[in-house]
Amino acid sequence: MIRSELIQKVAEDNPHLYQRDVEKIVNTIFDEIVEALSAGDRVELRGFGAFSVKQRDARVGRNPRTGEAVEVEEKHVPFFKAGKLLRDRLNGKE
Repeated sequence: MIRSELIQKVAEDNPHLYQRDVEKIVNTIFDEIVEALSAGDRVELRGFGAFSVKQRDARVGRNPRTGEAVEVEEKHVPFFKAGKLLRDRLNGKE
């Protein structure tokens, strides 16, 4: 599902809301998640999962084309851990 499909689905499920308002709501939610992760905070959505940021240390990697050693800098990457309810639904244990 892409963002526009999510907006369309929420708008269909809530006919009392205008689509432009639903779009603002969805965009605000995503923006707040990004802001929290940028600040180093953890975002937990009960029953769905938790977003956090993990740090990857600097290392020596390899260029797959040439096999040459390449320095890979330290970086921060987003990480998602599914909640119990989501895992159970995926595995047919409603």
